[in-house]
Amino acid sequence: MTTRWIRGAAVVAAMAGGVTACSAPGGEAGADGAADTVVIGVASEPDTLSPLLGYGKDGNSKIFDGLLARDAELKLRPALAQALPEVGRDGLTYTYTLRDGVEFSDGEPLTSADVVYTYETILDATTNNTSRSELDAVKDVKADGDDKVVFTLKYPYAPFAGRTVLPIVPEHVAGAQDPNTGSFNTKPVGTGPYVLSAWRKGEKLNFKANPHYWGGVPKVKTVTMAIIEDDDVRATRLRSGDLDGAVLPPNLAAAFKSDSDKKTYDAKSYDFRTVTLPQENKVTADRAIRQALDAAVDRKAMVDKILDGAGRAAYGPLPVDDPWFAKGIERNQDLAKAKRILDQAGWKTGTGGIRAKGGQKAAFTLLYPSGDKVRQDHALAYASDAKRAGIDVKVEGATWEVIEPRMKDDAVLAGGGSTGDPDFGLYTLLHSSLAGDGFNNMARYDDSAVDAALDTGRRSQDPGVRKQAYDSLQRELVKNPGYTFLTHIDHVYVLADRWTGLTTQLEPHEHGFASGPWWNLEDWQPAQ
Repeated sequence: MTTRWIRGAAVVAAMAGGVTACSAPGGEAGADGAADTVVIGVASEPDTLSPLLGYGKDGNSKIFDGLLARDAELKLRPALAQALPEVGRDGLTYTYTLRDGVEFSDGEPLTSADVVYTYETILDATTNNTSRSELDAVKDVKADGDDKVVFTLKYPYAPFAGRTVLPIVPEHVAGAQDPNTGSFNTKPVGTGPYVLSAWRKGEKLNFKANPHYWGGVPKVKTVTMAIIEDDDVRATRLRSGDLDGAVLPPNLAAAFKSDSDKKTYDAKSYDFRTVTLPQENKVTADRAIRQALDAAVDRKAMVDKILDGAGRAAYGPLPVDDPWFAKGIERNQDLAKAKRILDQAGWKTGTGGIRAKGGQKAAFTLLYPSGDKVRQDHALAYASDAKRAGIDVKVEGATWEVIEPRMKDDAVLAGGGSTGDPDFGLYTLLHSSLAGDGFNNMARYDDSAVDAALDTGRRSQDPGVRKQAYDSLQRELVKNPGYTFLTHIDHVYVLADRWTGLTTQLEPHEHGFASGPWWNLEDWQPAQ
């Protein structure tokens, strides 16, 4: 949850302005049976298309490429680099040799100077990139001729290669601008399979195939991402033929199962839904309240009733089938335990069954992004469970522009989760050094044992030491929860059945725009 790109309703982004329910997204080709065009309905849009400010940092951007990319099984593979990096014996140097003949979409060649410029600009404290801490291990990056780049690390960082999926930008374009305010943010130039051709904020983004793409010109020639924040409206437009495909909540996607001309794709994910419990709120700052809420929530019911089984109960930030998950922390709803914790902490039952302590009612507000029915349903179920323990949770929908200044004091039904390595998602979510840093550590969680585990997990090369660190972290979160983790949701997509080569990956929180069956859009082929 480091930027607006990671906080949207169904895609990771800021909530955008609505789109008229029955209008075509700009009248472009698509949603008309043509195999070389596609119109996709997504819930929100990025604030920026510049990797210097965080766009595409985890890969799968259609405009840019990283040195490396991930395949369908999330294994790292060469992209702009010829091969996987050469790693020094001490684990402190990573050397990449660039692929020959790669050009940016304006025809200029890719060189090592572009790679150096990209990383140095992101690491510059004056650049407004809230994901900078993810590159903390980098000491410097230097060019060795035009085709070789050497990264030197401050300390051995086991998953560093996974960070080099970060998109590379052209110094000859972006270098002449202020990275925070320049036109590159909305008029990007990259090496990826597609080029942005138009962007109507709050309505749609149009892309066309990049004729200079080093991987070959895609068969799908034009792509439109229609921004439709409301889940129900997105489903209606898909049903009417206004869209070729859409990301949908499981209950809405189920209505398309019997459509012979559409296909449903389910993707497992690390995407959790959680309630932030801000430390600056007098009620949620009380550990007993947080522990009671953790015991009171019925995670299984949320999976069954809200997600229609398309997900898993979340007992922490890592899903239960992840190799790094700490076995034994699974827990069922236990209202008796919740009440006992509150009784022992002095929270006494009062008027209407709501508890109070020292004149302070056990009550707080829980915000969720308007239009996101899955989050709304999670919030309402959470409030119902909390009330059974004597805690009054007022649920309120709002735009992210309203939520952002309030999340310091009010709880938020948030989402997060990253694939690749536990450090990628846990550090920014939990480390106290990032408390209140934009959408990093939204709950302002502060636990010295968790910080120590995060630091060990980040700096150790020993898999056993790292596993023990992340085990201890997850167990500490049970004892001292700063968030109430609820579910890990499956991502569900529905598309017209006109192409072959579509697959899904194990997905992070961010989905709909870069992830989904169109993660490898450049490889799609028209169905015969």
